[in-house]
Amino acid sequence: MEAGLPAEPQMTLRRTEPAPAIGIVHLGLGAFFRAHGAIYIEEAMAASGGDWGILGVSLQRPDIRDALQPQDGLYTALELGPQGETARIVTSVTGVLVAPENPQAVLDAMADPGVRIVSLTVTEKGYCHEPATGRLDASHPDITHDLTNPLPRSAIGFLVRALDRRRLAGLPPFTVLTCDNLPGNGHLLRGLALDFACRVDPVLARWIEAEVRFPATMVDRIVPATTPEVIARVATLTGLADRAPVQHEPFRQWVVEDSFVDGHRPDLAAVGVELVADVTAHENMKLRMLNGTHSALAYLGYLAGHETIADTVADPVFARIVSNLWTREIIPAITAPTGVNLHSYADRLLERYRNPGIRHRTWQIAMDGSQKLPQRILGTLAENLVAGRESPGLILAVAAWMRYVGGLDERGQPIDVRDPMSARLRAAHASHDTLEGLVAALLGFREIFPEALSHALAPKITTAYKALISKGARRTIEELT
Repeated sequence: MEAGLPAEPQMTLRRTEPAPAIGIVHLGLGAFFRAHGAIYIEEAMAASGGDWGILGVSLQRPDIRDALQPQDGLYTALELGPQGETARIVTSVTGVLVAPENPQAVLDAMADPGVRIVSLTVTEKGYCHEPATGRLDASHPDITHDLTNPLPRSAIGFLVRALDRRRLAGLPPFTVLTCDNLPGNGHLLRGLALDFACRVDPVLARWIEAEVRFPATMVDRIVPATTPEVIARVATLTGLADRAPVQHEPFRQWVVEDSFVDGHRPDLAAVGVELVADVTAHENMKLRMLNGTHSALAYLGYLAGHETIADTVADPVFARIVSNLWTREIIPAITAPTGVNLHSYADRLLERYRNPGIRHRTWQIAMDGSQKLPQRILGTLAENLVAGRESPGLILAVAAWMRYVGGLDERGQPIDVRDPMSARLRAAHASHDTLEGLVAALLGFREIFPEALSHALAPKITTAYKALISKGARRTIEELT
């Protein structure tokens, strides 16, 4: 749809054709999946047919259900290109369930024999695991609840309980397709599910181990948060009232290990999804080069007063540090996927970061840092230490995270820190009078920092933190680069 349509919305989005039959249940129907996976799946059905309609599940709040229900599950995807915006209506989502309201309905949907894939984007914290070790956090309140209650709260609980229902009914399992930014995400989720299942019923655990497939994936598309301004802009552009639009950059990528129960999946290859035997190289490249630098720019940029990633890299000092991060610290620690030039990939990333249409807020990217640091930054730091490579930029990024979670920016203004460990992190700041003591306390969070890495990093992170306090983020970067 093009600009020039009536400025005021004329009607609410409604279906004019029957919705596709449900073949996928998706846990965590946030903006990213609706701007990425749901579009690929719609295109795959258009290309090759199949009943792959998506039933979304919100694990926490009813907001997205309340927005999409009057629209028959339809929503607008707004592409933000350097030359302007274009919109499309996405039809692959058929409805949304709210798990806290009716967990039984969610289990019934997942146990339906027509459902052959359960996918999820629940963010790193939704896996109820210890990021530093990858193990199930058995003390997590949702996990302790789900181990003793048949109606679960967590994504892990829903997956295992629904698989058990299918096993007991003599049905084949569904494929579990994780689309979150975690290293070895399929392998990780399989381990968490098996750990949970072992605590419930070892027979169930053996069945999951033998029968269920957990393909790993790599997903890539920048999806800024939807704001009231976006909703108004979509109405102006399309002439339709839409309470749940999403916005995204033109670029997209989806790499999936081709391992599905009985081979049942949409024809993803027909719409550009890369189906591979092993996703590890793609995953490391994206997690460390894109997500790693996104986090570094988010913490440093926010502290320096930059609202978005585009604003941040428009500052030549920040553009210089992100280029240094790629060429000197991250690329040397990565094995490139076959046929990929990592330096060209970095150039493309910087081009994407500079897209003026993308208002991807540094504050949004900075959320849940305790869950993100291990896979985005600490893995590269650990490998560089072993190889004897210096990592001053990544160390500065960790120090910036430490300052950020203290809750005050460089101007003394409060930061709305969103993190599952925010209270503990803030308490660490409040209880230490010296930077050395504070850094040591934060590095002592074993859920984030492995012990050996903490000891090796402590002196350098302390020095970097002192520089941030005395000089500010921008001046510190300027001197570093």
